[in-house]
Amino acid sequence: MSALFSPLTLRGVTLPNRVAMAPMCQYSAGPDGLPTDWHRVHLGSRAVGGVGLIVTEATAVVPEGRISPQDTGLWSGAHVDAWRPITRFLAEHGAVPAVQLAHAGFKASTHRPWDAQRGGVADTEGGWTPVGPGTEPFVPDYRRPTALDERGIAAVVAAFATAASRALDAGFAAVEIHAAHGYLLHEFLSPLTNHRGDGYGGDRAGRMRLTLEVARAVRAAVGEDVPVLTRISATDWVEGGWTVEDSVVLAGELAAAGVDLVDTSSGGAAATATVPVGPGYQVPLAARIRREAGVLTGAVGLIVEPEQAEQIVAAGEADLVLLGRELLRDPYWPNRAAAKLTATPTWPNQYTRAH
Repeated sequence: MSALFSPLTLRGVTLPNRVAMAPMCQYSAGPDGLPTDWHRVHLGSRAVGGVGLIVTEATAVVPEGRISPQDTGLWSGAHVDAWRPITRFLAEHGAVPAVQLAHAGFKASTHRPWDAQRGGVADTEGGWTPVGPGTEPFVPDYRRPTALDERGIAAVVAAFATAASRALDAGFAAVEIHAAHGYLLHEFLSPLTNHRGDGYGGDRAGRMRLTLEVARAVRAAVGEDVPVLTRISATDWVEGGWTVEDSVVLAGELAAAGVDLVDTSSGGAAATATVPVGPGYQVPLAARIRREAGVLTGAVGLIVEPEQAEQIVAAGEADLVLLGRELLRDPYWPNRAAAKLTATPTWPNQYTRAH
């Protein structure tokens, strides 16, 4: 039996296989962060293709938490209504729909990657003043943030919890907290970006405080049966930054706060990081956290071949694999992989004539 195509139960939800779609920003939302037909087709085709867990792009818990003005959100009832037909379609085709709840911090109010203009978006173009642990921008051409005070931090925690409740109303069966890639929660975690002197800075415990408060608030908001995942950057890849040793400690604390699986990515806090990109380059990070913290992990990062993904799960390096670019190239990768690994593909009846 294929390990990759065995089910995985997280609390009250069972994933049909260990193939997940990694959250990937589409920068294609309508006004006020509403998902569009693009999202229904983009996410829906991966459900038809056999993906077990589909995690949406970074979905902002407040308007100022968007990376770009074209990001999706989940801060109002209108967002709930807009997400419902998408989650319904995903579930109807066998996938578990999950939302990645996010706050971009000092990386907010930026242009899309393909826009001719780079850096921060001005107020006159639909931008806003971002927030962060301090007042230094990520890079010089990004907007200068306002430092969050304790009242602002409390509002962020509440916003994550409220968005998690809305996610259930919108039909999502799981939620992921985005604490990676140099966005707000990661900004508080990393000593490269958090230079605060209060209870949300200083030593590792202080820097972890916001992420753990969010995790506890989200768990309380969704109840005991809904899986909660957290995406972390396991290392900053910069000397003096956040390390995999720090991540082992954080993963244990997240598990104690009610997190069921740590989605293990890396980088994003420093533009100067040297990242050793290559096939499966982040898998050892997921494997170490799984082994030393005793938590379930997801592996991500240039996982391309079915045999590669199978080996990661079969060897106990991670409990599921998250595919990004490979699923952009081939929405039907899971069904093709299942056939290659002598598992049972889940082609819809409408497509069986091709197989």
